[in-house]
Amino acid sequence: MDILTEALGSMRTGRPSSVRTHGRAPWGLRLPRVAGAGFHVVLHGTCWLIPLGATAPLEPIALEPGDVIFMRDGFDHILADDPATPAEEERPEQYCPGSPLGTVSLGGDGPATSLLCGHYRLDQGRPHPLVRQLPDVIHLATRHGRHAELCSAVGLLRAELENPRIGSAGIVPVLIDSLLLYILRAWLEEQPPATAKGWAAALGDSAVAPALTAIHQDPAAPWTVESLAARAGLSRAAFARRFTALVGEPPMAYLTRWRMTTAAKLLRESAAPLTAVAARTGYGSEYALAKAFKREYGQAPGRYRRLGRASDEPSAAALLTHRR
Repeated sequence: MDILTEALGSMRTGRPSSVRTHGRAPWGLRLPRVAGAGFHVVLHGTCWLIPLGATAPLEPIALEPGDVIFMRDGFDHILADDPATPAEEERPEQYCPGSPLGTVSLGGDGPATSLLCGHYRLDQGRPHPLVRQLPDVIHLATRHGRHAELCSAVGLLRAELENPRIGSAGIVPVLIDSLLLYILRAWLEEQPPATAKGWAAALGDSAVAPALTAIHQDPAAPWTVESLAARAGLSRAAFARRFTALVGEPPMAYLTRWRMTTAAKLLRESAAPLTAVAARTGYGSEYALAKAFKREYGQAPGRYRRLGRASDEPSAAALLTHRR
């Protein structure tokens, strides 16, 4: 069971939106907050990222070719050739449609920088704790053989954007979608086992990881702290302490969270009747599911389903409009 994929899948509310940003020094672009997580990939040249809306003050970050930035909460920030360059607000006229993505062009006639910029639509109203525990900014360098798979994904994106051919319109969105998993896997693997904390440690813990896998594989099973502890090979009390310390909540609280998350995903993405949703999430009846769901989400399952289907997703080409 791939818990990272499932955790992200539980938060996804649509396809990622992306544009290519092309600047020639001097250039500076202020980007507003987005609903989800932001990302940047430096395809060519160098630039600076100046965080503005992070939860904690952050220093400007120098970026080089192949660098990847992931901003957990998509906070407002500036991209510029130099931290001292004045930044302008993005304008619709800067957006020039092109295959397979649109391009934002700005700046003067100095050295050029090319980036892939965009955001992943994630439901931040009920974030999975794995995502919530990520740092505000993840900065990964793919030079000198580091993070080979991520480097390959960046190289494939660069090739498709610089030389679009038949199929590029379908390939690029898939690569951008996959980039999120490559970024988070690379960051998790960077954490030293001896000092890893929270979910970075939980996913590799010999006791907690099997329990998490069991919950994700079969959320409808009648799990108890005792049965999960038995899988972990620990006493009930020792297991509960270890699970809570790493995951951030007790085992039964996480089980309820994942059952509700699974129910919400089924309601959004399938036409399964409520009886089937209840059965697949460990609730004996529609009534039991509805009671638990309303307590967690503040609305009945049927209403949640109707509202979810009525919402419109923004298109990738309309990123500039929807970011405002």
